[in-house]
Amino acid sequence: MEFKVNEDLCIGCGACINLTNETVFKMNDEGFAYADNKEVNNNLEDAKMAVDACPTNAISIIEE
Repeated sequence: MEFKVNEDLCIGCGACINLTNETVFKMNDEGFAYADNKEVNNNLEDAKMAVDACPTNAISIIEE
């Protein structure tokens, strides 16, 4: 399972980053979130919560 952040929808509020303690989601140089999918397995439940918490629905789950 992977997560993807749509930069066109992301407003950089940081909700996803706060919920995953900066493990799965991090901020890029432009101020938008991105997913570090290497960290998903250890933080899967928090990452799923971040999807629901995103105010712009910018995060999607990619099932493998």
